Amino acid sequence: MKKLYEEWTGRSMNKETFRDLLKLATPIFIYAPIYLYWFILIEKHKFSHYAVIHTVVDDHIPFVEAFIIPYFMWFAYVALTLLFFMLSFDVEDYYKNFFFLATGMTIFLIISTLFPNMHNLRPAIMPRDNVFTHLVQFIYSTDTPTNLWPSIHVYNSIGTMIAVHHSKRFNKVGVIIMDIIGSLIILSTLFVKQHSFYDVITAFIMAIIFYIVFYHSSFMESFCVRQEEKVAVRYN
Repeated sequence: MKKLYEEWTGRSMNKETFRDLLKLATPIFIYAPIYLYWFILIEKHKFSHYAVIHTVVDDHIPFVEAFIIPYFMWFAYVALTLLFFMLSFDVEDYYKNFFFLATGMTIFLIISTLFPNMHNLRPAIMPRDNVFTHLVQFIYSTDTPTNLWPSIHVYNSIGTMIAVHHSKRFNKVGVIIMDIIGSLIILSTLFVKQHSFYDVITAFIMAIIFYIVFYHSSFMESFCVRQEEKVAVRYN
């Protein structure tokens, strides 16, 4: 395992490597507790008014419980990709991916706090009784139909696909597989009635904006170059 990791990253597994990994992981250690605390706070808080999100398109989207599988895959899909970039010392890919995700998630929290929202898309009674509907009911019981706009499931999936496309670590087959998974996750938010079509479209718009900000801006490029140089200096 040690030899495989050293060949993969081109770095020796020593104290310097662990220190650099810790430095790379620091933004996650700082942001994750803040996000979780804020999210739980707005989920438990009972706002006096919620804006109901609904579009005509939502009425024509069927409930397909099997899509709960890719919906669940989102958690590993996003987290493991970010972790992959960090452990492989792909500094530029890691920071761009992290800041893309964190910025969108923060905006989602601000919107949910200032403009509480909800939807009434979930089926009152499950049309079928199977393992998939049981999983859907589990999600429904743990995640309220509030604070949904824009969809972080969709936004983060797009962000992960963007990061994979920009990475040199993934071959064509890997990119296609990641695109398929990401696309299924995005569709799942609609088919398991966790999000409105409006949530999905606005997530796409937000992703386009921050794609330009973090993948086509000089300040982000300069930041990544400085971080890569610091890691290189410590390693050399």
